Amino acid sequence: MRRPKIGLALAGGGPLGAIYEVGALCALEEVVDGLDFSACDGYIGVSAGGFIAAALANGMTPRQLCAAFIENTAEPPDRFDPAELLQPAWAEFGARLRLLPGLLADAAREVVLEGRSTLGAIERLGRVLPTGLLSSERFGAALRRVFAVPGRSDDFRALGHRLILVAADLDTGEAIPFGTEGWDHVPISKAVQASAALPGLFPPVEIDGRCFVDGALKKTLHASVLLERGLDLLICLNPLVPYESNRLPPRDARTRKARKLASRLGRAPQPHLHRLVDGGLPLVLSQTFRSLIHSRLELGMRGYELSHPQTGILLFEPDPRDAELFMANTFSYRQRRHLAEHAYQATRALLRERATALKPQFARAGLVLREDLLADREARLLPAPGETRTAQALRTLRSTLAVLEARAAR
Repeated sequence: MRRPKIGLALAGGGPLGAIYEVGALCALEEVVDGLDFSACDGYIGVSAGGFIAAALANGMTPRQLCAAFIENTAEPPDRFDPAELLQPAWAEFGARLRLLPGLLADAAREVVLEGRSTLGAIERLGRVLPTGLLSSERFGAALRRVFAVPGRSDDFRALGHRLILVAADLDTGEAIPFGTEGWDHVPISKAVQASAALPGLFPPVEIDGRCFVDGALKKTLHASVLLERGLDLLICLNPLVPYESNRLPPRDARTRKARKLASRLGRAPQPHLHRLVDGGLPLVLSQTFRSLIHSRLELGMRGYELSHPQTGILLFEPDPRDAELFMANTFSYRQRRHLAEHAYQATRALLRERATALKPQFARAGLVLREDLLADREARLLPAPGETRTAQALRTLRSTLAVLEARAAR
């Protein structure tokens, strides 16, 4: 009997997106028998999703990613220091400043000698502005160390699984799938840098004389490249959804569920915003970006279902009324433990809600959704704040007993 072919597509979303994906992947793998995210038939990642996809394709499990990226308990070189993404782009600043004397001279000549407008001269000076504030070079170096561990590789061609990382050519707008023929010579670490080079934040990454930026500028998932491999099931994760503040009354079932979840995590729930404009420019821009990204995703998903009807496609993303994820700082690491736990619990809750519809879809790919494991309300991704090792062991024991009782009752 042929083994079902399973693929994984991961969208971007900055550090918050990566945190959400780690929590969601851990939840999915724990309750779906037969699902191994470190042994999929193919992976495709965009932006932050490329970082996660590259690690999984190299054999790292979601729990190992959690230890490395969320808890910082992994041993070097797997332990990821958030400071790697917060290095100023000094080289870019220096290169732009060296242009300043010549640009000032040109601007002065245009205004004084040629009588051109001051506005045109100011526009010329715009070339001195850096293309990105932060450097991704130390991040790339950290990835090279991670992929140099025995059993892993920084070479697409040496991997045991198909990996595709998508970036956009800045000069043409073309989407480039690194890892495919003609682009598989590029180191994986360099492709991750290129795919995650969000304009304005990170400078474009030059590869083979071409400049590349965040692949999300072209599409959200780029899953068609993977679907062409004839998959039985494609699991998609998208961390960014528009916040729907007014779709339902403030005290509806979902709001009560959010409050209950926040209580279990030991935090006060984020306040409900009925008008995002009251949150100022950051929330307006966040909602605009999320809406643009998600509208393209919806179009893409409908296209995938029409073009590949033989493939089961499952999309997992946050609840649009989840203020906890929407209000979080996209580039904050201080909250990463809480946000990962929140994503883990929210994904388990979503699986419980959709279990009836999801079970046959998983079954067609030879997978089993374990409702007995989902019934365990004490399961956690991370230890509770202040929880002792004895308390952790007791909670684990109670969870195990609950699973055994559920199995005995079937």
